[in-house]
Amino acid sequence: MLRGQDILVLVGLMGRPVGATTQQVADGVGLDLAAVHRAFARLRASQLILADRRVQAVHAEEFLVHGLRYVFPPEYRGESRGVPTAWAVSPLRERLAGGESLPPVWPHPQGMVRGIAVEPLHKAVPGAALADPSLHERLALVDALRLGDARQRREARELLLPLLASAEGAS
Repeated sequence: MLRGQDILVLVGLMGRPVGATTQQVADGVGLDLAAVHRAFARLRASQLILADRRVQAVHAEEFLVHGLRYVFPPEYRGESRGVPTAWAVSPLRERLAGGESLPPVWPHPQGMVRGIAVEPLHKAVPGAALADPSLHERLALVDALRLGDARQRREARELLLPLLASAEGAS
């Protein structure tokens, strides 16, 4: 069974060239080596990555777009300071008209945005997002697939597809 850290590793792999070491992936997503190694095994068993750690774009798209929100349903909390996610992050933010409601955030003491707290897929997500803007963007798109309405999910999918394709084709 997949865990939240596995999705974090999958999204982390989308921004890495094939052949990245376990240590490089671990450093990039803020997890220890053992956790990343176990995530690789679960991702391979789920057919989301190949043995060479390339993302299987078609399978990953199917899971992220159609299954993620059922396997990892959003858990909202009250207002909190944190790191913005989903439609509150570029480039999705520019595609969708801003509303009057508070944006979704991953609670984090170093977060600079006040919003509605949503539990991240894994506790390492906010720190990893703060450390790497590109990873933050990809994680926010994945969260939009998990949290958003039909339009937000459609826009997030459209932005995520090229990232998946480039992750699969990286050699």
